[in-house]
This record gives sequence, structure tokens and C-alpha cells, in this order.
Amino acid sequence: MNLLHKLTEKPWLAQPEGAELALAEDTSLRFPARTALKFFIAIVSVLFFLFSITFLSRSQFPNFQALAGEPWLPLSHPSQLWFNSGLLLLASVGLELAKRQAARQRVNGLVLALGFAVICSIGFVIGQYLVWLQLSGMGFTISANPANSYFYLLTAVHALHLLGGLLALARLIYLFGERPNLASLQQNLSLCALYWHYLLLLWLFLFTLLAAPADAYRAIAAFCGL
Repeated sequence: MNLLHKLTEKPWLAQPEGAELALAEDTSLRFPARTALKFFIAIVSVLFFLFSITFLSRSQFPNFQALAGEPWLPLSHPSQLWFNSGLLLLASVGLELAKRQAARQRVNGLVLALGFAVICSIGFVIGQYLVWLQLSGMGFTISANPANSYFYLLTAVHALHLLGGLLALARLIYLFGERPNLASLQQNLSLCALYWHYLLLLWLFLFTLLAAPADAYRAIAAFCGL
């Protein structure tokens, strides 16, 4: 039906009031913004891919001590990291719900879902910081071992990307308060939800990589020819 509607459009005729503005907003949000976000995600993916390659390469040096694999190592039973992962998953779900509530014109549900997503996202960042404190308190400082350095580096860069997303989300909420427009908000929330889903998948990859034992690093490095 959308294709038929497009084919039967008569753009040379007078359009209803506000139609041009709505079309302009729709085009500017759905195409350039989504393309820019996908391009940014691609750049971030390359960055973390390079980090992962250097991490695996560094793991083959004698002074590299994995953070998991033995009962006494801190990431052998990473309960706090599992909890943090759950928070990020809930944040991702919350943004998806907020997007759907906006599509259904349900402002109360939108506010609740959006607030839930923001709280869970902030909780994830705080939880990651608590893991840092735990590692540091156990003697696993940033300079004690290359594996420690990579853990702090990768989790910090990931958290910074999440904080950047929260700033963009805060700006979106502010602009919506200045000029309420649920259609525009829905499109922007769709982009935010996509970004949060990506950050969740990225974190699960980093979690798996950082919490792997030394034997896993040797097997992966051998497979990759490192």
C-alpha cells in the first residue's frame, strides 16, 4: 500500500498544511541519521576489532596472566559482571518498549519505559566502576598485568560510548520537552534503541573475551595465526 501511495502521489498539487514539514522531518531522521549511526557503529566495531586483535596477540606473551581460569582469579566467577550485563539488557529492552509506547501515543508508558532504560544504563556504568574497585582492591591494578590493562581499557571505552548515548538521549528528552512531537520522538528512539542493542552485543563479546581462560586465548590465537 505504501508503494501504491507513493506512485499515485501528485507532488505538483497543493499539499495539506504541515505535510511538507512532516515529510522533511521524516526524511531527515530516517535516512541521514540512520545512515550516520550505522557508519558510526561500523567505526566503533573496527576500533574494538583492532583492540581484540592486539589483546589476543599480547595474550601469547609470557607475562600475560588471564583474569579467569583458576578458582582464585577474579573473573572465574564474575557475578558482578553478569549482574551488569543484566542491567544493560534491561536498558536495551526499556528503550525498545519506549519506542513502541511512542508509536502508540502512550505518554505515560513512554515516560516509564524511558526512565527505566536510563536508570538501568546508569546502573550498568556504576556496576562497571564497582568491578574496577574490586579488581584494584584485590591487587589487580592497571599496571600489574597486561590483561588487567586491557580489561580497564576495553570496559572504559565501552562505558564512554554508553555515556555518550545517554547524553544524546538526554538531549532528545530535552528537545521533546521544548516541542513535544511523538512522531519525531519515536524515530529518534528507534535510533537510540538500535545503538543500545549494539552496545549490548558489543559488551557480551567483550565479556566473553575478557573472562576467557588462558587456554581459550591460546586456541583462538593459534586459529587466527597469531
